[in-house]
Amino acid sequence: MSEPVVLPIKSVCNPRDLGGYVGLNGRKIKKHRLLRTGNISGISPADERYLLDYGLSAIIDLRSPAECRKKPDKEMPNVAHYNFPLSVEDNTNGNGLDLSQEFAEYRRDQYAGFKMMCRRYHDHVLTETAQYSFHQIIATIAAVEGGAVLYHCSEGKDRTGLVTAVVLSILGVDLEVIRQDYLYSNYMLNDYRAKRDQQFKQNGENDLFRANMRILGSVANAFFDTSLITINQHFGGLESFITNELAIDQQMQATIREKYLEK
Repeated sequence: MSEPVVLPIKSVCNPRDLGGYVGLNGRKIKKHRLLRTGNISGISPADERYLLDYGLSAIIDLRSPAECRKKPDKEMPNVAHYNFPLSVEDNTNGNGLDLSQEFAEYRRDQYAGFKMMCRRYHDHVLTETAQYSFHQIIATIAAVEGGAVLYHCSEGKDRTGLVTAVVLSILGVDLEVIRQDYLYSNYMLNDYRAKRDQQFKQNGENDLFRANMRILGSVANAFFDTSLITINQHFGGLESFITNELAIDQQMQATIREKYLEK
């Protein structure tokens, strides 16, 4: 697997360019075209300028309405903006919803966060909301004329990771490379998790709670496999899921390959 292209911006977590991965018939994904990140609500002026100079032309926000209200995306000049949530529920443990019950469970059960994440990855491929948004996201990527498309959720790992898996699959990238790109978020978020853990420790949270929050701030093979196994069991594989369940026909897939793969 070629090394992921990490963007040199500091005010946005987990910023990467999908360019360079080998897709269909050995054609590489173009750089400066498909970007994945965490939320951009706190982007610095310097990093905003970097993205604009990089060719940014569209932003797709995958977060829930509650998350968007709490931390809205920064509007950028001449950049189209879209919001296609994979879930209508708050996905970040703290953007305006009462999570006292969940937090109490995290203090009792070391594996509560793990089980919740598996349920989420299951639901992100089965619910009508998620399937509709997947279609809209891919259709938007197919329709963009030039420039870079940036899509993001909160930490750029779960919802962004699943969208990336669909995009890379359409572009013909090997599934093991897709998996490794997904898992790379753990490396990108090491400092983020460590800083957050120190805050929880200072707040007097117990070991079980802190273990759960490390899980919630990570990606895992088990989460990715939950989505893939659910897709295989319900829809007969990723290719069938994309074509039939997400209604991304062969013409749209061909358009995406033509736009985002090198000649």
